[in-house]
Amino acid sequence: MLKKAVFILLVLLLWSSLVYAQQLEVDEGVVTTGIVDRVPVDAVESYSAEVGRLYFFTRIVGADEETSVTHVWFFDDEEVARVTLPVRSSNWRTWSSKNILPEWVGTWRVEVVDAEGYVLKDVKFSLF
Repeated sequence: MLKKAVFILLVLLLWSSLVYAQQLEVDEGVVTTGIVDRVPVDAVESYSAEVGRLYFFTRIVGADEETSVTHVWFFDDEEVARVTLPVRSSNWRTWSSKNILPEWVGTWRVEVVDAEGYVLKDVKFSLF
């Protein structure tokens, strides 16, 4: 009987963590050349590697309690930066930035990962 109760408890804990992960969403996720008044100035899909710095802006919705997301920056499928950012309300805007070297021409992507390790969004862009 004790084994059954422990099993049921574990199933409930796993289920509740999955429900929580499904509530957190990236409502907006864009690569941009700048942010003014907490809003991206543009949305970059392809840009010159001479830009110097790019930002990844996200608007996260659905957080029931304070949590975090991580922006993971990839260049040609190799992780080059990981920035963990707080999410403090059910509608939260946040961003990270990456200094770009002129020789970093190629394919890029940024993943938004929740506190449990689930990828919530994947945004691809290229530098030329």
